[in-house]
Amino acid sequence: MNLSDIIKNRYSVRDYKAAKVEKELLLEILEAGRLAPSAVNFQPWHFIVVQNKEILTRLYNCYDRSWFRSAPVIVVACADHSQSWKRASDGKDSADIDLAIAIDHITLKATELGLGTCWVCNFDVKACSGVLELPGNIEPVAMIPVGYPNNKRPDKKRKPIDEIVHFDRFNP
Repeated sequence: MNLSDIIKNRYSVRDYKAAKVEKELLLEILEAGRLAPSAVNFQPWHFIVVQNKEILTRLYNCYDRSWFRSAPVIVVACADHSQSWKRASDGKDSADIDLAIAIDHITLKATELGLGTCWVCNFDVKACSGVLELPGNIEPVAMIPVGYPNNKRPDKKRKPIDEIVHFDRFNP
C-alpha cells in the first residue's frame, strides 16, 4: 500500500477481533511513532502498551464503552510536559501537537499492517493516570485501542476541499 492508499483506508475502528496482536507488529507501529518529528526534536512522549488483562480491565473503566472493551491492546500516549518545548512569546506547550503527530504516524502504520486503531481522548484522565501510576509531569493524552478490525471501513464523509483550503488569506 502506498501512503495515499493508507490515508484513504485508515478509519476509526470501533469493533475488534479477539485475536492477539503480534509483538513484532506492535513494535513496528511504535517505531513509526518514535520517528515522528517534534518541536526542537525534544520528543516529549511516552507510549504505554497495555496487554495485561487486569490492567486492560481497569483502563476499559476509564472509557466505559462496549466497543472499547473489544480491543486486545491499548496504547496510552502520554505527554511529558517537563521535556516539551514551550514557545517564548506566550509559553504555548508543544507537547499535545508533538504527540498528535506521533499518534498519527502510529495509526497510519497500523493501517498499513492491517491493524485498526481509534483515537480516544474523552476518558477519565485522573483514573487513567492512577491505573498507570504516572508521575505529575506525564499526562495521558490519548488511549489508542489496537487490534484486528472486526468490521469494514465505513464511507468517510469529508468536506469538499474548496470549503477548507484558502490561498493567500482567509476567504469564507
